[in-house]
Amino acid sequence: MSKKYRGKGLIHLPSRGRGTCPMCKTRRIKLLYDVILNDGTKLTVCKRCRHKK
Repeated sequence: MSKKYRGKGLIHLPSRGRGTCPMCKTRRIKLLYDVILNDGTKLTVCKRCRHKK
């Protein structure tokens, strides 16, 4: 049976949570993870870049 609530939180984000990752410059990728850099700036990055700093 399918789940109709899957991905419901992404609908309310701008561009459905997609954009260009500021770290790896990949375009049209989901940006769902908040990362705080060493200098204190906060970025929203993709899944691959969430552990890189």
